[in-house]
Amino acid sequence: MKELGASPLRRSPEDEDFARFVADIRRTTSIDLSQYKETQMRRRLTTLRLKHGFNDFASYFAALSADAKLRNEFLDRMTINVSEFWRNPNRWQVLKDKFFPEMIKQTNRLQVWSAACSTGEEPYTLAMILDRLGVLESSSILATDIDEGVLAKAKEGVYLERSLRDVPADFSRAYFKPEDGAFRVADKLKRAIRFQKQNLLLDPFGERYDLIVCRNVMIYFTEEAKATLYAKFAKALKPGGLLFVGSTEQIFSPGQYGLETADTFFYRRTV
Repeated sequence: MKELGASPLRRSPEDEDFARFVADIRRTTSIDLSQYKETQMRRRLTTLRLKHGFNDFASYFAALSADAKLRNEFLDRMTINVSEFWRNPNRWQVLKDKFFPEMIKQTNRLQVWSAACSTGEEPYTLAMILDRLGVLESSSILATDIDEGVLAKAKEGVYLERSLRDVPADFSRAYFKPEDGAFRVADKLKRAIRFQKQNLLLDPFGERYDLIVCRNVMIYFTEEAKATLYAKFAKALKPGGLLFVGSTEQIFSPGQYGLETADTFFYRRTV
């Protein structure tokens, strides 16, 4: 039987090593790895550390501090950069046919934010739809991500054919140009999007957005971090504005954030 006042079980040296790494990363980069699900993040970073021959996270952190290439690779592995145009096409169709027309009737200038935009497929999908609806030039599209590397790729706007597999054929013809075995997105779409670095957990959000899109990202955060982000997203929407989430990210009890279900994976701010 455990004695009263006995100290808790000590963490293993491996646990202590990872905990110091998390603290060092937070201190030097403002990225809080403790807000991510530890098992998934630790496994991903351990694989990366061992790939480069580091026996512990202390030596790996020292190398990250001295090597920009390693730091960029760390950011790429830490973030989840998997994206496609028109991912889950039926949900984008609902946005195009139902929600955007409703919004257009209510405002002269749509304010749209693609949060954790990765390599840009999501904001470019938004831009295609808004252009097809005739309101791209009178809309504002912000696209943010914590990873400067993926933002650079998004600004370049060049994609392999597999990223375009769900793009409707008429949109593909209108907005992409073949180039050296890949496809370059139309300049009019690139001009319509403002790409910006942002840490969702740390940085302040804007306000009065008509639509915030944050898909297939929240599943990697802890429940506490999710709750914080949902509350911040809700506050950043204008009353009646929509939050569009991924197909594995249903919000249970959205009312606690001032949201209500508007359609599958769409949540409306109620207050």
